[in-house]
Amino acid sequence: MSEARDIDAGQIADNHLRGMAVCAAGMLIVPLMDAVAKWLAVMEGVSPGQITLARFAVQAALAVPLAVAAGGIAGLWPKRPLLNLVRGAILATSSLMFFLAVKYMPLADSIAVFFVEPLILTVLSVVFLRETVGWRRISAVIVGFAGALIVIQPSFALFGPVSLLPLGTATLFASYLILNRAAGTRDNAMTMQVAAGVGGSLVILAAIGAGTSAGIENMELRFDYPASIWGLLVLMGALGMAGHHLILLAFRIAPASLLAPFQYLEIVSAATAGVVLFGDFPSLSKWAGIAMIVGAGLFVFWRESRQQGIDLPPRNLV
Repeated sequence: MSEARDIDAGQIADNHLRGMAVCAAGMLIVPLMDAVAKWLAVMEGVSPGQITLARFAVQAALAVPLAVAAGGIAGLWPKRPLLNLVRGAILATSSLMFFLAVKYMPLADSIAVFFVEPLILTVLSVVFLRETVGWRRISAVIVGFAGALIVIQPSFALFGPVSLLPLGTATLFASYLILNRAAGTRDNAMTMQVAAGVGGSLVILAAIGAGTSAGIENMELRFDYPASIWGLLVLMGALGMAGHHLILLAFRIAPASLLAPFQYLEIVSAATAGVVLFGDFPSLSKWAGIAMIVGAGLFVFWRESRQQGIDLPPRNLV
């Protein structure tokens, strides 16, 4: 009996470690999608509505053959279709709000406001998932949030009406991650990607239709772009699918509250994209903040492995 409990504990610990590593990878990829989206909106004049539609249409197009290969035609239909479509709708609305934000705000500033999301996620995981959150995890989230503020150095100008867009994104994205845990036990990850892609595309198409009728420029849909723009739209969608697929896998195997500090790793990728694409090189104070963010995530990873007596790094990552 004791041996069985040890095996179960070891499996849980291994899942936690794999979940943290996979989540970290996903969080490093997602800001690259945001950077491409900002480039398309600001430099190429593509509407945020069309950018968001491309993000989800590409996800659906890529996920369908993979889902069929993994589970046949039945793999396209989730066991909980409504929940998965709602996931897609929430994520699409969240993405649209963020792409609107980065069109008018610096990418770093938008992410600064968005970084309240791990705190929201931690609260939601306690309220809805009944997860136990100790003071060490809460401290890691707070330290990571403090590091994000140092990196971004937001000004009072951020708290105008536009700054509510990334705040809404944060709330919706935290809700999306909570639903990942609820839905992830019934369907495989690729089936969930198909449902999210279809659900997100339908919501954005409806929003584009309404926005076009109302004459809203940010919801314009055009087809006369050169091949290079369409290539960037496909790249953005592929990055979005890859990053969120990794995040989805992570939240299937590890508690949401445990993964919360790893959200801050997004700033590492965002800072790199800012240097390469927009010439925004972080100052020394920002690098100090990045160190705090990475340190918060590594601390949780180290403590989890130490408590369970498992060597680092974990093997056979998802």
